[in-house]
Amino acid sequence: MTRILYLQSSIFGDQGQSSQMATAFIEAYQARHPGTEVVVRDLVNDGVPHLDLARAGALRGFADSLDDEQKAALALSDALVEELRTADLVVVGLPMYNFGVPTQFKAWFDHIARAGVTFRYTADGPEGLVADRPVRVFASHGGFHVGQPHETSTTFIKAIFGFIGIEDVRFIYAEGLNISEDVKEEALEKARVETEAALAAL
Repeated sequence: MTRILYLQSSIFGDQGQSSQMATAFIEAYQARHPGTEVVVRDLVNDGVPHLDLARAGALRGFADSLDDEQKAALALSDALVEELRTADLVVVGLPMYNFGVPTQFKAWFDHIARAGVTFRYTADGPEGLVADRPVRVFASHGGFHVGQPHETSTTFIKAIFGFIGIEDVRFIYAEGLNISEDVKEEALEKARVETEAALAAL
């Protein structure tokens, strides 16, 4: 049985365009692969906190002893890592806010990037400890940004997953969504075609 980890990071929840694209992909995958399990991690509404000093100390091993709040932070991190490790396929709904990823997604990664757990430092540089698996990113942009120097989310996503050992990262974009209804519909249709191709390749 396949297990999908779905990371949703739109502040609009299920109504966000990136969320709708990702959900359509997951539903089509389930139709082709009955019995597929989906674990949903809503990074906005599930409340993955941003790092502070106490939380960083718990996750990075800076503290000799942990208080109850730090123990809870470590338990959340362990759960997030386990969700990733047990996923056969990772689906990311990724809007772009101010040329970058949502801060909620960055907070999720801050909780799973742990030395000795998901990566380790070696004399030859860092080494990822998470087995490679497909990651499909459904990215929505209000304008046309792919390939521009100011669009940092694509590079960031590829870099962070690669850092922990996951190289099979591919994007399906819908761009120009805020320009006009015609441009929006054309972009979403292009994304639908690319989604079908992504499904066929799995």
